[in-house]
Amino acid sequence: MSSENTPKLTLPVNETRDHIQGSPTAKVTLVQYGDYQCPYCGEAYSIIKKIQKRFGSDLRFVFRNFPITEAHPFAETGAEIAEAAGAQGKFWEMHDYLYENQQSLSNVEFFARYANEKLGLDGKKLKKEVLAQAYTARIKEDFMTGIRSGVNGTPTFFINDYRHNGSYDYEVLEEAIEFAMGTKKIETKKTLVSRPERQTRR
Repeated sequence: MSSENTPKLTLPVNETRDHIQGSPTAKVTLVQYGDYQCPYCGEAYSIIKKIQKRFGSDLRFVFRNFPITEAHPFAETGAEIAEAAGAQGKFWEMHDYLYENQQSLSNVEFFARYANEKLGLDGKKLKKEVLAQAYTARIKEDFMTGIRSGVNGTPTFFINDYRHNGSYDYEVLEEAIEFAMGTKKIETKKTLVSRPERQTRR
């Protein structure tokens, strides 16, 4: 995991800047670069939920935006919606709702209504910010930190700052995290085979 040949995060996780679930004292930090329209990220979403449940307080999870707009025309819209909700204190609730409703990403009003009716946010403000692309700079910053860290597709994960080169199958991620915690020896043959189901940049 800490091989000098393994890409490393160029921008360390920052408690003030990043969207984080979990304690800064957690044994392992899992960072995802994701795209809200990517079907493989949608698949990984439910797997990460199980991983979080499995490791509990031992795991800190971080999400960063990596919209692959040439393949997913509404990926950046999804990122704008999540960031706009985050500005009102509900990033993770909207993050989850976006992945659970990927088919509705073209409908900003759908998410603005959810923000207003279910999250208690100012839905009109959220919609206005999304249409104005108010968080483009933040999204681009996430994207560029991904590029500089060796991200070329989604989902891409980093475990304790080093890129996870295996698949995002539950068993593989679980083993890699256990290895990072020092509780298990990694099975190289199993974890270093890249998963083909991953959206890459053209």
